[in-house]
Amino acid sequence: MKKLLLWGFVLPILVVSAYAVYYTYGPTPQITGQQWRVHDTSRPQPKIVSPGDSLGVVVPPVDAQVLFDGSNLDHFANKSLSIENGAMVMGAGSQQTLDGFGDVQLHLEWASPNPPAGNGQNRGNSGVIFMGLYEVQVLDSYQSETYPDGQAGAVYGVQPPLVNASRPPGEWQSYDIDFEAPVFDTDGSLLSPAYVTVVHNGVLVQDKQAYNGPSTWRRNGVYEAHKPKLPLHLQWHASSVRYRNIWVRPLPPT
Repeated sequence: MKKLLLWGFVLPILVVSAYAVYYTYGPTPQITGQQWRVHDTSRPQPKIVSPGDSLGVVVPPVDAQVLFDGSNLDHFANKSLSIENGAMVMGAGSQQTLDGFGDVQLHLEWASPNPPAGNGQNRGNSGVIFMGLYEVQVLDSYQSETYPDGQAGAVYGVQPPLVNASRPPGEWQSYDIDFEAPVFDTDGSLLSPAYVTVVHNGVLVQDKQAYNGPSTWRRNGVYEAHKPKLPLHLQWHASSVRYRNIWVRPLPPT
Protein backbone atom coordinates (compact mmCIF):
# COMPACT_ATOMS: atom_id res chain seq x y z
CA MET A 1 0.00 0.00 0.00
CA LYS A 2 2.86 2.40 0.81
CA LYS A 3 4.37 1.72 -2.63
CA LEU A 4 1.04 2.48 -4.31
CA LEU A 5 0.70 5.71 -2.38
CA LEU A 6 4.26 6.68 -3.29
CA TRP A 7 3.69 6.09 -7.02
CA GLY A 8 0.43 7.99 -6.77
CA PHE A 9 2.48 10.95 -5.60
CA VAL A 10 5.50 10.55 -7.90
CA LEU A 11 3.81 9.81 -11.24
CA PRO A 12 1.93 13.12 -11.47
CA ILE A 13 5.19 14.96 -10.79
CA LEU A 14 6.94 13.05 -13.59
CA VAL A 15 4.12 13.79 -16.02
CA VAL A 16 4.07 17.49 -15.12
CA SER A 17 7.87 17.64 -15.48
CA ALA A 18 7.72 16.09 -18.94
CA TYR A 19 5.12 18.62 -20.09
CA ALA A 20 7.14 21.43 -18.52
CA VAL A 21 10.18 20.44 -20.57
CA TYR A 22 8.09 20.37 -23.76
CA TYR A 23 6.41 23.70 -23.21
CA THR A 24 9.67 25.35 -22.18
CA TYR A 25 10.81 24.91 -25.77
CA GLY A 26 7.40 25.49 -27.30
CA PRO A 27 6.08 24.09 -30.59
CA THR A 28 8.42 23.61 -33.54
CA PRO A 29 7.80 24.99 -37.05
CA GLN A 30 6.24 22.97 -39.83
CA ILE A 31 8.78 21.21 -42.02
CA THR A 32 9.04 22.90 -45.40
CA GLY A 33 6.78 21.09 -47.86
CA GLN A 34 5.36 18.66 -45.28
CA GLN A 35 2.33 18.36 -43.00
CA TRP A 36 4.54 17.52 -40.01
CA ARG A 37 6.36 19.75 -37.60
CA VAL A 38 10.11 19.42 -36.97
CA HIS A 39 10.69 16.54 -34.52
CA ASP A 40 6.93 15.82 -34.45
CA THR A 41 6.32 13.03 -31.92
CA SER A 42 2.87 12.37 -33.43
CA ARG A 43 4.45 11.41 -36.76
CA PRO A 44 4.10 7.66 -37.48
CA GLN A 45 7.06 5.56 -36.41
CA PRO A 46 8.83 3.79 -39.30
CA LYS A 47 8.08 0.10 -39.69
CA ILE A 48 10.66 -2.17 -38.04
CA VAL A 49 12.51 -4.40 -40.50
CA SER A 50 15.08 -7.02 -39.51
CA PRO A 51 18.29 -6.36 -41.47
CA GLY A 52 19.17 -10.06 -41.53
CA ASP A 53 22.57 -11.56 -40.79
CA SER A 54 25.18 -9.70 -38.78
CA LEU A 55 27.62 -7.48 -40.61
CA GLY A 56 30.46 -9.18 -42.46
CA VAL A 57 33.76 -7.68 -43.56
CA VAL A 58 33.28 -4.99 -46.22
CA VAL A 59 36.43 -4.50 -48.30
CA PRO A 60 36.95 -1.00 -49.75
CA PRO A 61 37.01 -0.78 -53.57
CA VAL A 62 40.40 -0.17 -55.15
CA ASP A 63 39.58 3.46 -55.97
CA ALA A 64 38.39 4.32 -52.45
CA GLN A 65 40.15 6.71 -50.11
CA VAL A 66 40.42 4.90 -46.79
CA LEU A 67 39.89 7.38 -43.96
CA PHE A 68 40.05 4.96 -41.04
CA ASP A 69 41.24 1.35 -41.02
CA GLY A 70 41.55 1.00 -37.26
CA SER A 71 45.25 1.81 -37.01
CA ASN A 72 45.55 5.61 -36.77
CA LEU A 73 43.78 8.97 -36.99
CA ASP A 74 45.98 10.41 -39.71
CA HIS A 75 43.05 11.61 -41.82
CA PHE A 76 41.25 13.30 -38.93
CA ALA A 77 41.68 16.56 -37.03
CA ASN A 78 40.88 15.40 -33.48
CA LYS A 79 43.84 13.27 -32.42
CA SER A 80 42.59 12.99 -28.82
CA LEU A 81 39.99 10.31 -29.58
CA SER A 82 40.96 6.79 -28.55
CA ILE A 83 41.23 3.71 -30.74
CA GLU A 84 40.04 0.51 -29.07
CA ASN A 85 40.11 -2.88 -30.84
CA GLY A 86 40.30 -1.20 -34.23
CA ALA A 87 37.45 1.22 -33.55
CA MET A 88 37.48 4.99 -33.11
CA VAL A 89 35.56 5.91 -29.96
CA MET A 90 33.71 9.21 -30.06
CA GLY A 91 34.50 11.74 -27.36
CA ALA A 92 34.61 15.45 -26.59
CA GLY A 93 35.35 17.64 -29.58
CA SER A 94 33.67 15.34 -32.12
CA GLN A 95 35.69 14.47 -35.23
CA GLN A 96 36.23 15.80 -38.72
CA THR A 97 38.33 14.91 -41.73
CA LEU A 98 41.33 16.94 -42.78
CA ASP A 99 40.21 16.78 -46.40
CA GLY A 100 37.09 18.37 -47.81
CA PHE A 101 34.51 16.52 -49.88
CA GLY A 102 31.59 17.40 -52.12
CA ASP A 103 29.68 14.66 -53.95
CA VAL A 104 30.79 11.42 -52.37
CA GLN A 105 30.03 7.77 -51.74
CA LEU A 106 30.66 6.92 -48.09
CA HIS A 107 30.87 3.63 -46.25
CA LEU A 108 31.26 3.39 -42.51
CA GLU A 109 30.34 1.05 -39.68
CA TRP A 110 29.19 2.09 -36.23
CA ALA A 111 28.10 0.54 -32.95
CA SER A 112 26.18 2.10 -30.08
CA PRO A 113 27.22 1.44 -26.46
CA ASN A 114 26.19 -1.82 -24.81
CA PRO A 115 24.61 -2.01 -22.31
CA PRO A 116 22.54 0.94 -23.51
CA ALA A 117 22.06 4.01 -21.35
CA GLY A 118 19.35 6.63 -21.54
CA ASN A 119 16.47 6.74 -23.98
CA GLY A 120 15.33 8.63 -27.05
CA GLN A 121 17.93 11.16 -28.21
CA ASN A 122 20.14 10.35 -25.23
CA ARG A 123 20.71 6.75 -26.30
CA GLY A 124 23.75 6.13 -28.51
CA ASN A 125 23.51 9.51 -30.23
CA SER A 126 25.98 10.57 -32.92
CA GLY A 127 25.72 11.70 -36.52
CA VAL A 128 27.36 11.62 -39.93
CA ILE A 129 27.42 15.25 -41.04
CA PHE A 130 28.40 15.87 -44.65
CA MET A 131 30.28 19.12 -45.19
CA GLY A 132 29.75 19.72 -41.46
CA LEU A 133 26.19 20.79 -42.34
CA TYR A 134 23.97 17.97 -43.61
CA GLU A 135 23.32 15.20 -41.08
CA VAL A 136 22.33 11.56 -41.31
CA GLN A 137 21.40 10.57 -37.76
CA VAL A 138 23.25 7.86 -35.85
CA LEU A 139 21.24 6.61 -32.87
CA ASP A 140 20.42 3.46 -30.95
CA SER A 141 16.91 3.02 -32.35
CA TYR A 142 16.59 -0.66 -31.48
CA GLN A 143 13.40 -1.01 -29.42
CA SER A 144 13.81 2.63 -28.43
CA GLU A 145 11.52 5.34 -29.77
CA THR A 146 12.26 9.00 -30.37
CA TYR A 147 10.82 11.59 -32.72
CA PRO A 148 10.86 9.86 -36.15
CA ASP A 149 12.92 12.51 -37.95
CA GLY A 150 15.69 11.98 -35.38
CA GLN A 151 16.05 8.19 -35.31
CA ALA A 152 18.80 6.12 -36.94
CA GLY A 153 18.92 6.67 -40.69
CA ALA A 154 16.90 9.90 -40.57
CA VAL A 155 17.72 13.02 -42.51
CA TYR A 156 17.80 14.91 -39.26
CA GLY A 157 14.86 17.21 -38.69
CA VAL A 158 13.43 16.54 -42.16
CA GLN A 159 12.68 12.93 -43.08
CA PRO A 160 12.42 9.71 -41.04
CA PRO A 161 13.93 6.56 -42.54
CA LEU A 162 11.63 4.51 -44.76
CA VAL A 163 11.98 1.67 -42.23
CA ASN A 164 13.81 1.04 -38.96
CA ALA A 165 16.61 -1.40 -39.85
CA SER A 166 18.51 -1.08 -36.56
CA ARG A 167 20.50 -3.86 -34.93
CA PRO A 168 20.73 -4.28 -31.14
CA PRO A 169 23.12 -2.04 -29.15
CA GLY A 170 26.72 -3.19 -29.29
CA GLU A 171 26.35 -4.88 -32.69
CA TRP A 172 28.09 -3.38 -35.69
CA GLN A 173 25.88 -1.58 -38.18
CA SER A 174 26.69 -0.18 -41.61
CA TYR A 175 25.83 2.95 -43.54
CA ASP A 176 26.38 3.15 -47.29
CA ILE A 177 25.56 6.69 -48.32
CA ASP A 178 25.55 8.60 -51.61
CA PHE A 179 25.65 12.33 -50.93
CA GLU A 180 25.16 15.08 -53.52
CA ALA A 181 26.36 18.51 -52.43
CA PRO A 182 24.17 21.56 -53.01
CA VAL A 183 24.97 23.79 -55.97
CA PHE A 184 24.95 27.58 -55.74
CA ASP A 185 24.93 30.22 -58.44
CA THR A 186 27.62 32.89 -58.61
CA ASP A 187 25.32 35.27 -56.73
CA GLY A 188 24.92 32.77 -53.87
CA SER A 189 21.41 31.66 -54.79
CA LEU A 190 20.57 27.95 -54.58
CA LEU A 191 20.50 26.07 -57.88
CA SER A 192 20.14 22.55 -56.48
CA PRO A 193 19.72 21.31 -52.89
CA ALA A 194 21.78 18.62 -51.19
CA TYR A 195 20.50 15.08 -51.69
CA VAL A 196 21.24 11.85 -49.87
CA THR A 197 20.57 8.15 -50.43
CA VAL A 198 21.15 5.94 -47.39
CA VAL A 199 21.40 2.15 -47.10
CA HIS A 200 21.33 1.03 -43.46
CA ASN A 201 22.48 -2.54 -42.83
CA GLY A 202 21.76 -3.37 -46.47
CA VAL A 203 18.26 -1.84 -46.37
CA LEU A 204 17.34 1.30 -48.33
CA VAL A 205 16.09 3.91 -45.83
CA GLN A 206 16.51 7.20 -47.78
CA ASP A 207 16.02 7.44 -51.56
CA LYS A 208 17.55 10.65 -52.94
CA GLN A 209 16.03 12.68 -50.15
CA ALA A 210 16.53 16.43 -50.37
CA TYR A 211 17.77 18.55 -47.48
CA ASN A 212 15.81 21.73 -46.81
CA GLY A 213 19.05 23.34 -45.69
CA PRO A 214 21.73 22.60 -43.09
CA SER A 215 20.56 20.26 -40.32
CA THR A 216 19.39 22.08 -37.22
CA TRP A 217 17.59 21.32 -33.97
CA ARG A 218 13.93 22.33 -33.76
CA ARG A 219 14.15 24.58 -36.82
CA ASN A 220 14.08 24.42 -40.60
CA GLY A 221 17.50 24.79 -42.17
CA VAL A 222 18.21 27.73 -44.47
CA TYR A 223 20.71 27.43 -47.32
CA GLU A 224 23.61 29.83 -47.48
CA ALA A 225 26.28 29.60 -50.16
CA HIS A 226 29.42 27.74 -49.07
CA LYS A 227 32.49 26.07 -50.55
CA PRO A 228 31.94 23.11 -52.91
CA LYS A 229 34.09 20.88 -50.68
CA LEU A 230 34.11 20.81 -46.86
CA PRO A 231 35.21 18.28 -44.20
CA LEU A 232 33.08 15.32 -43.18
CA HIS A 233 32.10 15.43 -39.49
CA LEU A 234 31.28 12.69 -36.99
CA GLN A 235 29.29 14.08 -34.10
CA TRP A 236 29.88 13.46 -30.42
CA HIS A 237 26.66 13.74 -28.43
CA ALA A 238 27.82 12.60 -24.97
CA SER A 239 27.80 8.96 -26.07
CA SER A 240 30.78 6.70 -26.79
CA VAL A 241 29.59 5.52 -30.20
CA ARG A 242 32.31 3.57 -32.06
CA TYR A 243 33.25 3.82 -35.75
CA ARG A 244 35.34 1.59 -38.00
CA ASN A 245 36.06 0.84 -41.68
CA ILE A 246 35.46 4.35 -42.99
CA TRP A 247 36.14 4.98 -46.67
CA VAL A 248 34.96 7.37 -49.36
CA ARG A 249 34.84 7.59 -53.13
CA PRO A 250 34.73 11.22 -54.26
CA LEU A 251 32.32 11.52 -57.18
CA PRO A 252 32.17 14.02 -60.05
CA PRO A 253 29.48 16.70 -59.54
CA THR A 254 26.05 15.57 -60.71
